[in-house]
Amino acid sequence: MIVPFLVLAAVAALEAATPLKVPPSGWTTWSPRAEIAPRTWVDQVHRRTPAGALAISGNSNPAAYGGWHHRVGDIEPGKWYRLRAHYRTDGVPNERIQIQARLDWSDAAGKRAGQPEFAWQTTPDGEWTRIEAQAPAPEKARTVVLQLYLANAPTGTVWWDEIALEEIDAPAPRPVTVATINLQPSRTKDPAVSVKQFIDAVDQNVTKADIVVLPEGITIVGTGKSYAEVSEPIPGPTTTALGELARRKNAYIVAGIYEREGSAVYNTAVLLDRKGNVAGKYRKVYIPREEYEGGIAPGSDYPVFRTDFGTIGMMICWDVQYADPARSLALRGAEIVLMPIWGGNDVLARARAIENQIFLVSSGYNHPSRIIDPDGEVIANAPERGTFAIATLDLNKRYVDRWLGEMKDRFRKELRLDVPALSGSIP
Repeated sequence: MIVPFLVLAAVAALEAATPLKVPPSGWTTWSPRAEIAPRTWVDQVHRRTPAGALAISGNSNPAAYGGWHHRVGDIEPGKWYRLRAHYRTDGVPNERIQIQARLDWSDAAGKRAGQPEFAWQTTPDGEWTRIEAQAPAPEKARTVVLQLYLANAPTGTVWWDEIALEEIDAPAPRPVTVATINLQPSRTKDPAVSVKQFIDAVDQNVTKADIVVLPEGITIVGTGKSYAEVSEPIPGPTTTALGELARRKNAYIVAGIYEREGSAVYNTAVLLDRKGNVAGKYRKVYIPREEYEGGIAPGSDYPVFRTDFGTIGMMICWDVQYADPARSLALRGAEIVLMPIWGGNDVLARARAIENQIFLVSSGYNHPSRIIDPDGEVIANAPERGTFAIATLDLNKRYVDRWLGEMKDRFRKELRLDVPALSGSIP
């Protein structure tokens, strides 16, 4: 049950004689230094409530940083709180970085307790945007400062309104059981025979799972054939066979196959849902030289897929060598990334999980078949051929660094996508 804790949108009426000068009770302004303080005022024109909106302008100063503060007492450690607010902007080119709403906890002595929590989840609401953060109060927290900022937007203005802090119930666990296989068929000479070995292994060893991950190229391994020779459409014979497995196990299935569309052959990961239907596919974006020489065409997107337990994304093998596939999937909402792989850098696989705060599940031949958590820890491993790594993950579990805070939200707020990685030609 959600219990209203404190509503701050209209805590004080403004005097008619000074409608743009008097802030609501309890609100103050803040900036690290006077020379970079933005202009702040209460605006009666751009507002959602009678009390007016809390406005911040960059005031033509590229270094301007700061805004509005409100301290709330009677915080109870361990209890969950939700900050909600609406904002609208003008002249702000990068809202994700330049519009900031945070919860900054303090102990009884006024010292910081734990680390600030970043609001990043946004929902359009007409001309306004709703932003939200929810988090448990740290162990020693007794008060919290609501921080509403504009950062380094010299021509920008933001208006904040309908600001509320609520006590909420702690989110319930959101479990999902994942299984990944270590298996490499040999000398089968036939794609269907190779695929059947994977299907038989799942039938014999996985009794209950929400999603099962198979390696890259399950239609080519052991056959001695070329990419083009084993390529097929999607849907096709392999997705039909995997779909029957998905229905039997009442599980999602992810596997790497070679897809043909016209004259193009793609290295593709397919997703089958619990009913055996093709729920999605991902075409490998990063194609190594060896695959180009074998006639493989690259994909051009990083799709995510919403399942009945959460949002997933897929990568394939060489994708792990580069930062942007996992980053793009995480920014699009992927909570788990499933990675069919032949062989690759295991250190980079763990790094992708850490830097994006996602679970990463690999199934490979010369790469470990394992399940990695957002801290980069291996929580399940399948070291021998024919074995499975199986683990139940809690997608609502928070992974908090003692010094840096909850990095999933922080990563999404501080990532600088506005700075181009490359301008001009490579030297």
